[in-house]
Amino acid sequence: MPAQDIVSILAASNKLSAEQAERIRTEALNSGLPLEDLITGKYGVSHDDFIRAKAESLGIPFMNVSGRAITPDVINFIPEPVARRYTLVPFQLDAGENGTLSVAMADPLDFQVVEFLEKKSGRSIKPFMGFKDDIVAAIDELYTQNLGADVTAALEESAPTIKTYEAGHLGEVIREAPIAQIVSAILEQAIRTRASDVHIEPQIGETRVRYRVDGILQERLMLPRRLQDAVISRIKILADLKIDEKRIPQDGRFNFKMGESEVDLRVSTLPTVHGEKVVMRLLKKSGGIPTLNDLGLRGLALKHLETAIRRPHGVILVTGPTGSGKTTTLYSVLAILNNAKVNIMTLEDPVEYEISGVNQVQINPAAGLTFATGLRSFLRQDPNIVLVGEIRDQETAELAIQAALTGHLVFSTLHTNNAAGAIPRLIDLGAEPFLVASALNALVGQRIARRLCPTCKEEYVPDEAVIVDMKSVVGTLWPQDKPMVLYKGKGTVGDKPCESCGGSGYLGRLGVFEVFPITDAISKLTLTRAPMSEIEKQAVSEGMITMKQDGYLKALEGVTTIEEVLRVAQD
Repeated sequence: MPAQDIVSILAASNKLSAEQAERIRTEALNSGLPLEDLITGKYGVSHDDFIRAKAESLGIPFMNVSGRAITPDVINFIPEPVARRYTLVPFQLDAGENGTLSVAMADPLDFQVVEFLEKKSGRSIKPFMGFKDDIVAAIDELYTQNLGADVTAALEESAPTIKTYEAGHLGEVIREAPIAQIVSAILEQAIRTRASDVHIEPQIGETRVRYRVDGILQERLMLPRRLQDAVISRIKILADLKIDEKRIPQDGRFNFKMGESEVDLRVSTLPTVHGEKVVMRLLKKSGGIPTLNDLGLRGLALKHLETAIRRPHGVILVTGPTGSGKTTTLYSVLAILNNAKVNIMTLEDPVEYEISGVNQVQINPAAGLTFATGLRSFLRQDPNIVLVGEIRDQETAELAIQAALTGHLVFSTLHTNNAAGAIPRLIDLGAEPFLVASALNALVGQRIARRLCPTCKEEYVPDEAVIVDMKSVVGTLWPQDKPMVLYKGKGTVGDKPCESCGGSGYLGRLGVFEVFPITDAISKLTLTRAPMSEIEKQAVSEGMITMKQDGYLKALEGVTTIEEVLRVAQD
């Protein structure tokens, strides 16, 4: 392997300067050190960049297998012991009876191993160079979790049946054990990986299965397209949906238990151009409702919210986009207020968690039960506390405000970018400014960021530009005794992927919040229909910590990363 080839490639891609390249060539000849140790150790080139340059210098294609969905039938060409011993993983099989098997290898120049793989698999092998750590992580994920093996075994059993089924006999097909086994394997994998949602999506040639873990979608499995209808029908039967209705969306739910873990699954089907797509939301039935501290509320924000919820009447709104944890925050508040002395009623779409002692109602627009009609009926049920899932229209907004003004404590959500935006939004919906000013108690804005894995997180010193930006945002809240370090998730412990977080560097989620009470000054701004920017400026002057500030402070504490904060809370 000519040294200058790799050095030249790194220099051409600006990983090394021309001066460094010359020094490396000289030192490689004089010192006798391995080229990789010299370049990555002394000159700071990352191991990943070196491997890419090495592959290019050898004329070997490079493949990053991290996050790549690999079908079970590909994995089973090479047994796990062989994959681990030689640090390699198959990732693609070309079409045709004797299609070429593409394999990512830590050492693609080991021709004896390539020849052995051809004999073992019965296929022509096309070697690719890959990152050793990513290959090991892929082996751990694909083999040890055994999802691929479970699904492949089911495919082998089901292939003859699925190929020959008729539409009229679909009910018989989906009761066959292999299809049930595939669905069970998909759900077990979801529980193991702490997924909040499972997406089963028909594509042109195959069906993709993706999991949302800590808010991020990950592609984990590809199923043959011929199994699409049978797998979807199996899920439909479990969720008590109509199997023969494929033209309109449907919603249902069922429970699934694996060991001690039990989840409630909300199922939604949607017709697409390639077939029905299914999304399953997983809701844990065990573990309880988190406290406000668990969610990430603390300090002045927590004090403002606790003060507001102890008032006997008024409206408290939680704002944020879909999936920002608004409902979970409201459930945590209800858990604090829930006792035998108060009548709590909720109107939700849908009911996500069942809370003992709370009267929960799910809206049903088809039957005439909407947020507005339900709220009107609630007020005749002698409630103390009312939760309305979302304020979507003028009627619901006016009813919620009237309920607060007549002595009820009302909680609800709004889709706005921040807490201050809730006031102009209510007025835009048709609520009178003087009623809004009188009824509101407090506003909460929130986002969800991924929490750093405590097992594999490590410190690093950020660039000066990052420190300057953080200080300008945090301002006087910057901890004076805080050293200039941030944290990141390494994803590995030693040479192995971190078992706690599965190599992602993140474990769980936490909220990033801003909370402010409705003071006299903010009420005056509401009466004059002041824009959101003025309301936010006033709230900050009264001590509100913005979402971005809250996120930066949590990054300084080492519970999340600066990248996560910018992802979820950047203006």
